Amino acid sequence: MPTSVLPALVVDRPRAVPGPLASAVYGNPSRDMDVYGVTGTNGKTSVAYLIDAALTGGHRTTGLITGVVVRGPRSNCPGLLTTPEAPSLQETLASFRDQGVDAVAFEASSHGLAYGRVDGTYLRAGVFTNLSPDHLDFHPNMDEYFRVKASLFRAERCRLGVVNIDDAYGSRLAAQIGIEMVSVSTADPAADFFAAEVRAHALGTSFTLHSPYGRFTVNLQLLGSKQADNALSAIAAVAATGNDIVSAIRGVEALSGIPGRLEPIDAGQPFLAFVDYMHNAAGQRTVFPFLRSLTSRRVIAVIGATGNRDPGKRFPLGFNAAGMADIVIVTDESPHSEDPAELRAPVVAGARAARAAHVFEQPGRAAAIELAVDFAEKGDVVVLAGRGHSPTLVSGERNQPFDDRAVVREAILRRTSPSTQLPAG
Repeated sequence: MPTSVLPALVVDRPRAVPGPLASAVYGNPSRDMDVYGVTGTNGKTSVAYLIDAALTGGHRTTGLITGVVVRGPRSNCPGLLTTPEAPSLQETLASFRDQGVDAVAFEASSHGLAYGRVDGTYLRAGVFTNLSPDHLDFHPNMDEYFRVKASLFRAERCRLGVVNIDDAYGSRLAAQIGIEMVSVSTADPAADFFAAEVRAHALGTSFTLHSPYGRFTVNLQLLGSKQADNALSAIAAVAATGNDIVSAIRGVEALSGIPGRLEPIDAGQPFLAFVDYMHNAAGQRTVFPFLRSLTSRRVIAVIGATGNRDPGKRFPLGFNAAGMADIVIVTDESPHSEDPAELRAPVVAGARAARAAHVFEQPGRAAAIELAVDFAEKGDVVVLAGRGHSPTLVSGERNQPFDDRAVVREAILRRTSPSTQLPAG
């Protein structure tokens, strides 16, 4: 309702106004820096971190805006949304500019794009990682989901597109994009930036980069073959915008980890333990094969489904996990307003439908993590999936501090000495 106290403007599309207005109020900060936006279903956080690392390798002064952290030279705070609301995004960009930042990497989620949070922000480069079924409670279908993601690459908003053409929707974007573009691929040698001889092992990931600037060996500390795709996109974005590629490679090689992305937990136990954000079937299909490659014994997975999110993901989450792990423990994530038992039910049904793994339903995430650790024997791999770095569990109006990384470490340390010496047989 219009107010009698302050002037009020009534507009047809309120979400379209705050971004450009806030940008103008703060002096159009994105025009004073090189801003890199990353969109896609999976890999946004990793690519943003890798772009930040690549730029840092070239001695750029950087800012980083992700769902994990919002970080500048003189500021560091937890990320609250994957993409902040438009006024907050412009305020952060202006703050970075005032701190001397000259390059920023941020995540552009489909919700952020649909709600106009990115409006008013001009990108030196946008990165498209991939697209797979997710958020279909918000988007009516995959075509609309793609349309929203592709909107990041409009000419009035973005100067350069960096597109992963290994993804079917990436190829579709590449065919219709109306701005300058470079392609990246781990499968097509004709791509502008091509990663060959990708090798993922327990200590990191390596590949040979073929680029317009030459051929290079890249050795990442990050785990999982998907990080080759992510690093490739980051290096391409930074190099194609005029930065030295050797410095960019040196920067990504120096990045030791990304919170909650195949993050190893080592408390001296005789088995491997990881925390990972994989929260959809596409993520599972990239992470589980890597985990399987690390052991000749068992993979033990703790999984669940977040409430008030796409219900179509729940059965496939269970089915895929049970098809790739040996033991699957279905438990709770953040139920929000939903009944935890009703959230678990389709995940359990999917896991049992696979008729492959041993499936257990364990209410209470701490109890499920304890159970996974109790099951683990020498040489096994344990993965806590779905939450990554998240520091809280949300149930109704209650926010409970809960960090998977801390909880699994504590569970490992509680194991008695005899049980940590289980024989390999």
